[in-house]
Amino acid sequence: MKVIVTRPRGQADVLVARLRSLPVEVVECPLIEIEAISDEPVDAAGYDWVIVSSPNGAAELARRGRNLPRIAAVGPATAEALRASGLEAAFVPSAASQDDLLAELPRPAGRVLFAAAEGARRGPVDQLGAVFVPLYRTRLLRPVLPEGDLVLLASGSAARAYADAGGSAPALTIGPETSRVARAAGLAVAGEASTHDTEGLVAAVRKLIEFGGN
Repeated sequence: MKVIVTRPRGQADVLVARLRSLPVEVVECPLIEIEAISDEPVDAAGYDWVIVSSPNGAAELARRGRNLPRIAAVGPATAEALRASGLEAAFVPSAASQDDLLAELPRPAGRVLFAAAEGARRGPVDQLGAVFVPLYRTRLLRPVLPEGDLVLLASGSAARAYADAGGSAPALTIGPETSRVARAAGLAVAGEASTHDTEGLVAAVRKLIEFGGN
């Protein structure tokens, strides 16, 4: 089985190393590029919560955040990125989606700062009456796609980029939101990580290998 890894350069090393312990051929093909928007501090004084929606956002929040209150992370991968940067999530929803975070975030939420990518979904921001701060922008890349039996997608942006570039391999996604975007873009979803992080992706690939061998 040939597996295409689409994470940005510099962010795929752990995933690639773990996949190479399996009987698969790994091909790296970054489909997105992350650009910081600013170096200015993000001062969260006076807020009750900061919501961060991705590992890239977690890294930027750690770099630029000041006077941070409780942090809500959309999923374990984002919480893991916070910990790696010296921060701790006070709340992680039961599933890695903004809808689940909205449903489960303790109420009243008070004043909320929503820190995410430029162009992120505004529905959760509006529902919470939050203040939105863009931390980074995501550029979709259009490489010549390698052939593969399975493509791993860790974000909606990667799903859109893969579809835009003409990709057709079945997708294994990191969670329900990425699956939703992938299907909307016309991709077939072969599986979804049960835990929305690197280990979840690796476990899902292993499961597909075992299923295929039966």
